Amino acid sequence: MKYLPKQLSLIVLALCLAITAHAQKKRHVIIGYVGGYRGVIDTTMVNAKKLTHINYAFVNVKNNRAFLTNLKTDTINFRNLVKLKKINPDLKILISIGGWSWSKNFSDAVLTDTARTAFAASAVEIVRKYDLDGVDIDWEYPDDIGDGNVFRPEDKHDYTLMFEALRKDLNKLEKETHRKQFLTAAVGGFKRFTQNTEMDKVAKYLNYVNLMTYDYFQDSLGVAVHHTNLYASKKYNPKFDSADKAVADFMAAGVPANKLVMGLAFYGRSSKVIDTSAYGLGTKTEAKMRAGGFTFLRDSLLNNTAKGFRYYRDTAAAAPYLFNTATRQFISYDDEWSIKNKCDYVSKKGMAGVMFWEYSDDRKEYLLNEINKDLK
Repeated sequence: MKYLPKQLSLIVLALCLAITAHAQKKRHVIIGYVGGYRGVIDTTMVNAKKLTHINYAFVNVKNNRAFLTNLKTDTINFRNLVKLKKINPDLKILISIGGWSWSKNFSDAVLTDTARTAFAASAVEIVRKYDLDGVDIDWEYPDDIGDGNVFRPEDKHDYTLMFEALRKDLNKLEKETHRKQFLTAAVGGFKRFTQNTEMDKVAKYLNYVNLMTYDYFQDSLGVAVHHTNLYASKKYNPKFDSADKAVADFMAAGVPANKLVMGLAFYGRSSKVIDTSAYGLGTKTEAKMRAGGFTFLRDSLLNNTAKGFRYYRDTAAAAPYLFNTATRQFISYDDEWSIKNKCDYVSKKGMAGVMFWEYSDDRKEYLLNEINKDLK
């Protein structure tokens, strides 16, 4: 066997190291929430190759247990979602427990050691039974009323203990199945959430912290604002929430950037404002109005001048909006431009990736295509 010249050997070594570094480079996660609470999901609409994780929404909390309220359709959905792994073997399917409507009983379910143990076991049993890949907790919100929730000061520490119990049981399942089990949390994208929890401790048990950096609309304050802006707007009170502020708050609370996931809105929020000044943004509101998912907004409103909507960009906030002068309807939403801004932000900040609510709101995948282009 002949020896390679020293210079050539160094070149070969450098190439091998470069290939290894590229292979080890961490891929951004793209997590899509899929709503099974309506019934059987049309999984033909789900492009498995464009996702890394699917979070199945939602599993209820009942009698201190994770509970499949729609057992018949849930089981069909689980079976069909798992079939998507034939298209993308790396795809992970998680159950998401809670959500806005089903977070009422979390506080009771994790109040004691006995209750927490039983709750964790029930959640992981669903994962085991249906051959899934982990648990996402969407408690809206610990020590906060949410949608008429039971809540108490003990939630702050019990939230941590809940994840400790879940991680313990998922670790056992990993040993049984020889397959990684994920534990994630969907969290309110505002500072109050960090004040009501121990996110530095919680983060140690989690693979990802999914920031719900949307629904920043302030109907209770009677002002039309962006609902999913990246930065603070200069067109109204800058103290209002933004994704950038949420990232800073959670990092300050002890969550590392590489576990943070940026939330994207595949739907709009809308209000009727009192006058046409400032094209609605920052104007007082008088009623809520329906907006719709992004496919509808793009195809039926943005590209249809007969509907009377005009497109605007708040460049400081990196947020688009629509306004109809005749009807005084203001619509805030994410589009390809704002998604690109957010994906660039995720990359620069060293964040884990993005997640979005909810898949069926953009069936033509305008936004998912943009995500894949920007993060790959």
